[in-house]
Amino acid sequence: MKSLLHTPALTHEKSLKTLVENRTIFSLNHCELNIFETYQESALVPLKFNDLVVTSMLRGKKVMHLFDEPGFDYLPGETVVIPSNVEMKIDFPEASTNNPTQCLALAIEQSKITDTLNFLNERYPKEGTDQYWQLNYQNYFFYNNVDLATTINKLIKECMSTSITKDALADLTLQELLIRIIQTQTAKSIDEGLFSNPNNPISEVIAFIRLNLKENISLKSLSDKACMSTTSFYRFFKRELGMSPIEFVLNEKIKCAKKLLKNPSIQINEVCYLSGFEDANYFIRLFKKHEGITPKQYQLLYVN
Repeated sequence: MKSLLHTPALTHEKSLKTLVENRTIFSLNHCELNIFETYQESALVPLKFNDLVVTSMLRGKKVMHLFDEPGFDYLPGETVVIPSNVEMKIDFPEASTNNPTQCLALAIEQSKITDTLNFLNERYPKEGTDQYWQLNYQNYFFYNNVDLATTINKLIKECMSTSITKDALADLTLQELLIRIIQTQTAKSIDEGLFSNPNNPISEVIAFIRLNLKENISLKSLSDKACMSTTSFYRFFKRELGMSPIEFVLNEKIKCAKKLLKNPSIQINEVCYLSGFEDANYFIRLFKKHEGITPKQYQLLYVN
């Protein structure tokens, strides 16, 4: 499920300098927030920054072209991280006066990124050998979870603030943003089966969870698997993925249920049991909270 960001007010029509990627800039000590708005259809509009850029869609739809790879739809609730000096080319297939696109681009100074990663590796070293806090530039597109959206919203607020302390607060929030991005990238790698590192205890724990979804998985059984105390394991897991072990288990169960629901003849009670839930009402409530629709409604999406 994608978490949407708060949308800043659109620029007044009389203040627009251009109808394609009209830009409003908020400059701080270590970052620069850009809000881009487009009001007419356009194709292959180039854009490049000297710093690493965290971009998030606020309204409308773009098609992004990056790294000579096929273009992909870019929609609200989604974030793309782009290294410094990489050119994007952007299509606006649906932009109009009545349906503008709005996107934020947060350029972050390299020194701030380096300092934050050094601080994290020194103060909060990862478990296992050769494990470090680092951004993954291959894993550049992901959905906003609640924590990431909350942090980006906080940063937008600080950048637009007129408070005398805004630079100090923005600096702290930039640290939080980089942590959230790394956690989200790790979670996405695991979700896509791309995370397999024998030096990181999390790999074995994830494999255990996926093989035992129908069992009653406790925090104790997971911490035993990782050869840690329950307290240390909980802290370690939450730091790696930005969610608790039990939240991760529930996410895996919902993911399993979604796969099963693509079979139009399977019963909801059967999906509930096979996904590791004991109570059908609880399963339906949790599924709706995660996906915005009931399991039955989700199943009907796949009926031809």
